[in-house]
Amino acid sequence: MTQYTFNIKKQSIKNGARLGELITPHGIINTPVFMPVGTQATVKSLTPEQLLSTNSQILLANTYHLSLRPGIDVIKQHGGLHSMMNWQKPILTDSGGYQVFSLSKRRQVDAHGITFQSHINGDKARFTPKHVIDLQCGFNSDIMMVLDICTAYGESKSQTAQDLLLTHNWAQDSNQYWLEKQVPNWCFAIVQGGFYMDLRKESAEFLTSLNFPGYAIGGLSVGEPKDLLHDYIANCAPLLPQNKPRYVMGIGLPENIKLAIENGIDMFDCVIPTRIARHGQFFYEDARINIKKEIFKNDLSPLSDTCSCYTCQHFSKSYIRHLFIAKEILASTLLTIHNIHFLNNYVEILKADMF
Repeated sequence: MTQYTFNIKKQSIKNGARLGELITPHGIINTPVFMPVGTQATVKSLTPEQLLSTNSQILLANTYHLSLRPGIDVIKQHGGLHSMMNWQKPILTDSGGYQVFSLSKRRQVDAHGITFQSHINGDKARFTPKHVIDLQCGFNSDIMMVLDICTAYGESKSQTAQDLLLTHNWAQDSNQYWLEKQVPNWCFAIVQGGFYMDLRKESAEFLTSLNFPGYAIGGLSVGEPKDLLHDYIANCAPLLPQNKPRYVMGIGLPENIKLAIENGIDMFDCVIPTRIARHGQFFYEDARINIKKEIFKNDLSPLSDTCSCYTCQHFSKSYIRHLFIAKEILASTLLTIHNIHFLNNYVEILKADMF
């Protein structure tokens, strides 16, 4: 029987934080860990070597998008995502469940799966629990996510409960199918239930009874206020098994990462560092600053005097501002390197403080 190993190395005496070691087919992940998002099998504007320079241990790719383009057959011809994109560290792939929320006008949900109208050419794309597992096995994802329904913020309790029933049925089907395959790829279940704590508890209880090797908290960062996001992270984390990896999907701002780690979360991902870089923003201490500001025109200092990233070691604010104003692609690359490095380093600072 395949072993799925997650070792907790140390527990903080200050809060619920823990240091862990998650062993995958493509290497060991030291947790807590931030995962940059590479939706289309690339972290936007970065080469794999540049991503490595930010001390990233694992990245996330998107099952929905990759199944539409380039398609599973092309990815299989490459021998999986790792060889195709020349990234030899672990990869986590989501299931397409988030697109139920983000592409709500282009999908139909039924008892057996989801039918999307492709945002590329309008063709129909069918996702079922088993098909999603097959896709991710074809990708050779180190960590696969089950098909679920990400319910929108503000949805009624009755609709949220209907969504949750499907999520649970699909998780059961996914788990059975994944176990039959006997693959080394991890498979995580996803706790849903919207913003109804009793449904969240019901979800955690049902999914943990299926004994998945890892668990995620989904359906957050969908437009809710920050206080509510923090409440649900703090209240949902203790519902998950202590001895298995815990993952909050879709968080990447420093204050959210800090709260998650303090509550025993091991993994988190977000498009924030790459997205804001393309809009000219960079992380600095507790703020996000826009490089387009006139005050940086003649500023020869780096983005941060205390940052050891490639960007801060070699370039000035003045130069990066010039690149952005001139619409040069290098501006996005340099800001993305800094932002991802900043978050990875921030996690290390928090670990040092809590342990």
